[in-house]
Amino acid sequence: MTSEPLAPSPEPSAAGRDGGNTAPGAIPGAVPTATYRLQIQPDFPFSTAEATVPHLAALGVSHLHLSPVLEAVPSSGHGYDVVDHSAVRAELGGEAGLRRLAATARAHGLGIVLDIVPNHMAVPVPERLNRALWSVLRDGPGSPYARWFDIDWEAGAPGAPGAHRGRILLPVLGGRLERELRHFRLEREDEAGGGEDRRTGGAAAAGEDAGYVLRYFDHVFPVRPGTERLPLPELVAAQWYRPAWWRLARTELNYRRFFTISGLIGVRVQDPAVFDATHATVLRLLRDGVVQGLRVDHPDGLADPEGYLRRLRNAGGGCWTVVEKILTGEEELPGSWPVAGTTGYDALRRADGLFTDPAGARELDSLHREFTGAPADRGGAWEATAARAAHEVVEHDLAAEVSTLTRTAVRICGTAPVPPDHAPWALRTAIRELLLRVPVYRPYTAPGKAVPERDAAMLCEAAEGARTAFAVPEEAGAVDLVRDLVLGTAGDSPAHREFCARFAQTSSALRAKSAEDTAFYRYTPLLSAAEVGGEPGRPGVSPEEFHAFCARLQRDWPETGTVLSTHDTKRSADVRARIALLSESPLEWAELVERLTKETARASGAGVPDAHLAWTAWQTAFGLGYGLSGPLPAERVVPAVLKAAREAGLRTTWTEQDAAYEDAVRAFTEAGPCGPPHPAAVAFARGLGAHARANILGAALVHLTMPGVPDVYQGTEREFRALVDPDNRPPFRARPEELAGLDEGRPPRSLSEEKLRLTAAALRLRREHPGWFGRAGSYRPLAAEGPAAEHCVAFGRSGRAVTVVTRLSRLLDRSGGWRDTTLRLPPGRWRDRLTGAEAEGSPALAELLERWPVALLVRV
Repeated sequence: MTSEPLAPSPEPSAAGRDGGNTAPGAIPGAVPTATYRLQIQPDFPFSTAEATVPHLAALGVSHLHLSPVLEAVPSSGHGYDVVDHSAVRAELGGEAGLRRLAATARAHGLGIVLDIVPNHMAVPVPERLNRALWSVLRDGPGSPYARWFDIDWEAGAPGAPGAHRGRILLPVLGGRLERELRHFRLEREDEAGGGEDRRTGGAAAAGEDAGYVLRYFDHVFPVRPGTERLPLPELVAAQWYRPAWWRLARTELNYRRFFTISGLIGVRVQDPAVFDATHATVLRLLRDGVVQGLRVDHPDGLADPEGYLRRLRNAGGGCWTVVEKILTGEEELPGSWPVAGTTGYDALRRADGLFTDPAGARELDSLHREFTGAPADRGGAWEATAARAAHEVVEHDLAAEVSTLTRTAVRICGTAPVPPDHAPWALRTAIRELLLRVPVYRPYTAPGKAVPERDAAMLCEAAEGARTAFAVPEEAGAVDLVRDLVLGTAGDSPAHREFCARFAQTSSALRAKSAEDTAFYRYTPLLSAAEVGGEPGRPGVSPEEFHAFCARLQRDWPETGTVLSTHDTKRSADVRARIALLSESPLEWAELVERLTKETARASGAGVPDAHLAWTAWQTAFGLGYGLSGPLPAERVVPAVLKAAREAGLRTTWTEQDAAYEDAVRAFTEAGPCGPPHPAAVAFARGLGAHARANILGAALVHLTMPGVPDVYQGTEREFRALVDPDNRPPFRARPEELAGLDEGRPPRSLSEEKLRLTAAALRLRREHPGWFGRAGSYRPLAAEGPAAEHCVAFGRSGRAVTVVTRLSRLLDRSGGWRDTTLRLPPGRWRDRLTGAEAEGSPALAELLERWPVALLVRV
């Protein structure tokens, strides 16, 4: 295989130099041409990241995209569990290390985009690591930090005297309090092995004199001043917190959390003082030029996302900012949000969908149901499965959140001039039924603000459905009250504002937990479609749909982010690309899985835990590269399959584990997918090799040249086969020698090197000519003509670059190949950046794509 040498990339140009961010309403500041995501962690600190900068600059990106860097729980591998917003994490090298990394990046023409976490902080172990929360645990509502956290002080068992009788539930005990009390120890704080904060050297309680603490194994809690001489049971009861059995979190938790994770407490960044305190360090880094852009984690968790983003824009100087917003179906990002766009899961779904055959996916659905015997609502049909999962989550996992909303609604009713006669059970039912019928992650409403037309129509339709849950029509009036509270039209008191915000926050948690974390693991005909932002019930995307989406991006959000793999994807893009091939071979796949499952059970004596698990395990294996070399590593596959079983919650869960079933899962996975390669399975996998190449290279080229700013996840410039976290978050290892070899003219020796060559060619082109791909550029679909036209996706960028990819290549081969299919190119002569071949007019696709299944053409 020969190819044109990759020309070394010139010195990076400023984004927007030849037609970048100049249009009215453009976000001020440099817009990246492409970002490269690095997972900064103790095993990959700033100093190690600094060493990779020359390679990443040569690759062609314009910005490094760093995972959260503020102080987090010690040894955290991700950084989303922030404990201190005032400091850059010491384990990573501190602020000095970050500044050195930024200086090195700047010397190579790169900027930095920083991932920030405004929604939540950690409830760490020991608790003193979060000094703001420590103050609240010690002093209750009187703490200067009490306004930081979403705590319902009216809930919980009465404890401390005074108007605020509630206590913060801390669900950290291994059993009920009466049993665990014997493990508590009262100690002086300066003698408890942690009176000094190990990061700053200051006193753990924000610089105040040491007092007493309660120790429970690794947990350390502050003692309310003046209660230290009480007998232990009375002492515990006199605190502003209530240590409790961890299982009570489901029904009695009284602080807002991230989804259903009690170890992450919600932060009230809607309060200007809280915003200022929690963003001071990030804003200083922006002002100092250390950071040039921001990625905002989970904006749907905020009380007022748009208000927050406006404050952030004003305070941050209008830097390029994208938000981790999951859009459902054809939902669009609110046009009033002052951001460049999303982090790109909407683009991921469309790019993946191009390489999925809709007809084959429907056949897989039927074959999966036949093989597993799954009832419709337990994996047999998408809509029914998603609906059942949502009911389970709202009634079980989010029971505490629904209780908080119910208490607030009852309080609102009680203070009305003419109190409506709505029983608490009716309000609870109305809240639950309305939550279940919100078809997107959340509405964006607020008292005193105009109701967005989309949200008004959506909530009114949901309310009509919710009324059917009541047998007595008059009792269904509770739905109307709840609907108006959610719309923000029922009043503007603090309680009204609280209800409106908390409903929306709970709605996003419900959608994420029930769809992404439950239904996606139950409905498994095609695992590549069960991805963050995905639509498993409709996985295929036609070329026409894809082009319409890209045209809309170029028109409305030309500087939005796009992704294929992230730290949160359940499977990397290259794993999904292999699994998507099953939609082109549904019957072969179903027959093979049945054979493999039976033979594994017979040969190993391990048995089959259940058919659903077997289908999931074998798909996982094929996506990870079954048959490409020796046996798959059990230490990677088994945890991923076991996690899938627990998330599905059909036979075992994280909190109610079935040990015997889980042992069977391990045994089956080790004996089958990770056992000696089966000849029939190896033959099947290798027969799909050329088609996997087409999917992997095709998806990568589409991602790197479609409208938006592509984010390349660490390591994915090469073939990257990774499963769900933590498998997809290993410390990054650059391989600059491979890129150097390709630059010198050495032909690619593997699919990994082909992908590296393609990635560098596309990224360098974007950096050399940002105007072709940016706000001032254009997007034009190009149509193939001939018997295999549907297997070609092509588009032009600003009349200067053309992308051509092959889709559904196995079906293409079965139908006879390209035959006389041609592609009409825009006027001019075009050179392929991957092979050096030239073309013009209407070249035959069989010739244009003879050596590679994709082409990146540039007008000569």
